[in-house]
Amino acid sequence: MNKYELKHSFSLGVSVGISYIPIALTFGIFAKNSGLTLLEAFCFSFFVITGSGQIMGLNLWNAGTNLVGIWFTVLLMNLRLFLMGSSLSKMLNKKCKKFLPIIIPLITDESFALAALQEKKISPEFIVPIETLGHFFWWFFTIVGYKLGGILPKNISDSMGIGLYALFISMLIPQMKKSLPITIIVLMSGFFNWFIGYLKIFPNGWNMILAILISSFIGSFIFKDKEEENE
Repeated sequence: MNKYELKHSFSLGVSVGISYIPIALTFGIFAKNSGLTLLEAFCFSFFVITGSGQIMGLNLWNAGTNLVGIWFTVLLMNLRLFLMGSSLSKMLNKKCKKFLPIIIPLITDESFALAALQEKKISPEFIVPIETLGHFFWWFFTIVGYKLGGILPKNISDSMGIGLYALFISMLIPQMKKSLPITIIVLMSGFFNWFIGYLKIFPNGWNMILAILISSFIGSFIFKDKEEENE
């Protein structure tokens, strides 16, 4: 075992975990305010393992969306993880084979980014501590946030919901500033979400799913044309 690599990956894992704390706390408080039990909130974080997906799923739950709609929306939001898992599997060395049931399911944007920066094949001593430590922070601070949700004044707890929308906006704005096609797709998604909801034809939450599908379909042609122009 490479002790230096293990120590280095441990420090990286703690750094990744610390970055998860604000969102995990927010999710825990939001879960408490949404009426979930502590066990349900923990299982949500343990099995879903995606910050934006969990928050969106809980928003849909509060809106009365059925479980199929919630599952499908979260799946659409996190399809990139399948591509990351496929790409990561090619970066691993032979010793990682027996750790695949841990490495692939626990992949996140942050752990994948750190792995992609490595110039050599990735060992289990490097990737496993990063992933497990990051998730430990996520799970632990979900519980802490849930407990805080029962202590904080109601007006402060309720205001956390606004913070969730601010989180999504903060994720979108930098990408919109970099790319006109992304800006167009985001605006289209908002319009289709509003329009389909206005029609009141589909059950709660399905307007968002359809908006994602329609915008992604149109976006595939926008990006295709953009790539052809750059060639």
